[in-house]
Amino acid sequence: MLVSFDNVTFGYGDNVILSDVSFSVNEGERIGLIGANGEGKTTLLELLTGGLIPEKGDIYVKNGVRIGYLEQNGGYAGDNTAYGEMRKVFSADYEALENLSRLSERLSALEYGSAEYAAVASKIENLEKFVSSRDSYGVDVKIKTVLNGMGFSSRYSQVIDTMSGGEKTRLKLCRLLLEEPDLLVLDEPTNHLDMRTLFWLEDYLKTFKGAILVVSHDRYFLDKTVSRTLEIENRALVSYPGNYSAYKILAEQRRARLLKEYEALQKERARLQDYVDRNIVRATTAKSAQSRVKKLAKMDMPEKPYMPPKPPVFGFSFEEKPYENVLTVKDLTLSAGGKTLLKNVDFRITRGAKVALVGENGAGKTTFLREIMRGNRAVVRGRFVKPAFYDQEGLNLNGEETVLSEFRGRHTGASQTEVRALLARAGLFEEDMQKQVKSLSGGERAKFALAVLEAERGNFLVLDEPTNHLDLPARESLENALKEFGGTLLFVSHDRYFLSAVAEKVAEIDGGQLKIYDCGYDEYINIKNREAAAEQPPLPAVNSKSAFHRTREERSAETKRKERMAVIEKLLSEIEEEEKSINAELAEGSVLSDYKKTAALYERLGFLGKRSEELYAEYGELL
Repeated sequence: MLVSFDNVTFGYGDNVILSDVSFSVNEGERIGLIGANGEGKTTLLELLTGGLIPEKGDIYVKNGVRIGYLEQNGGYAGDNTAYGEMRKVFSADYEALENLSRLSERLSALEYGSAEYAAVASKIENLEKFVSSRDSYGVDVKIKTVLNGMGFSSRYSQVIDTMSGGEKTRLKLCRLLLEEPDLLVLDEPTNHLDMRTLFWLEDYLKTFKGAILVVSHDRYFLDKTVSRTLEIENRALVSYPGNYSAYKILAEQRRARLLKEYEALQKERARLQDYVDRNIVRATTAKSAQSRVKKLAKMDMPEKPYMPPKPPVFGFSFEEKPYENVLTVKDLTLSAGGKTLLKNVDFRITRGAKVALVGENGAGKTTFLREIMRGNRAVVRGRFVKPAFYDQEGLNLNGEETVLSEFRGRHTGASQTEVRALLARAGLFEEDMQKQVKSLSGGERAKFALAVLEAERGNFLVLDEPTNHLDLPARESLENALKEFGGTLLFVSHDRYFLSAVAEKVAEIDGGQLKIYDCGYDEYINIKNREAAAEQPPLPAVNSKSAFHRTREERSAETKRKERMAVIEKLLSEIEEEEKSINAELAEGSVLSDYKKTAALYERLGFLGKRSEELYAEYGELL
């Protein structure tokens, strides 16, 4: 065990953020931490890394454990270069290599067999052991591997102070990977990564020796990198085995089971109370009614299970259908900051298409979207096309206005009731109406901008990173709305789950050219992977016999996994049927006079609930 939380509580005054939180992180574990915006994810990371002190409870950190923490917007500052900063990680290695070189040179000048020769030779031997144990000769390869993978291949000598905030954060992640701490704590590590770097990081983390605790809104990243999921909800922490996809299933099942158990107890309590109310004053039944009063007094009535708030609801519609050709781009050349982003591009979008625009950071995606919205001789929109633009930076919103006045100023025809109803569906309520737009949190601002977009009723939506700042339930709600949207869609996103769910075509900016892939995002990735594999040198020949045996073992393990999952599904079904039977027997009321039998039935229900939870946990691991 590296770190353990024991009933930790933290808050600010009366505002309790985390209450009685307990969990542990073991060596080599891969843990994802999720929860709605404002639930306390970053607070928990600050407690774990020592930035905050708990009000109650204890946090244990194993002696000597090295924790590396990447804050959400934390980076470097200074006049060092990217490569120079990475060299600091291996200062002991460089010093050892320099000493080894110096002593070897000195040894060559000494008389063989002399006392001084023996002393220097002994030092060289110790240094060689040190260098060998740490693979010091390979440190430059390690540095270049990480810098290249994280997008700094041509920027070794760039001074850190000349980098953007996102680049500084990315460089700090490079250093953490090279430091190889026992526990790597990452707060939204994918925020500043393009697709190529994301895939590289996922592969690199598979070989990372330490434990990982990561907060991320990137569902693909969570699926690829974690094997346990912690969720913060209503100030408490719940642990689920498996990655994000497994969590989605298990969390829904857990909430449904808890609610079902609570409702059954409520129903039973109401039934007993009804019997008491009808029979307590009758001489003939007062005794049996009194026994039920005692039973009611002994019943432990748990609080109603917490159910997460409903996610925002988005819905996009339009009034008029455009002609077939929604957008035609002909011979477009686009430059920014003295750099040519696109050259002689031809591009067409037809009515109803849902197109994802992808490319590396700095390729010109946002610039291209804004050029489409401006329009020029090379960019022609079809007849009856009504575009509506979502700007990831919110530059089209007036930060000085209140939420209500900014919205009504844009849509003067809407009544205040209509405006409030639309904003409420998006997750903004009465207490938000008089806030200045600039004072909204990132998530609130994103939902407000999406509500504004809805009200524009465009038949051609142009979206620049619409999922930024949205929590996971809000992202999924937006996905569903855009999948149902009957109009045309062109969007940029780094959210691969979102891309996979919505995109029907992919337009890739690469090297100043725009290439169209007439397929969804998953198939686009498969194509890119095949292209990359074709460029790789052939792998060494593998012994076919050993390969066969490995394949057979893997198939056997997969068969056993599926068989066990089938057994668990059958057991869960049997448990559910038995629970129904017991609840039906209790509902009849005929057994209530037999206290021992009633107690036995409730005891059996408790056992079945516990067994069901164990089976769901095992099922999650098998998933």
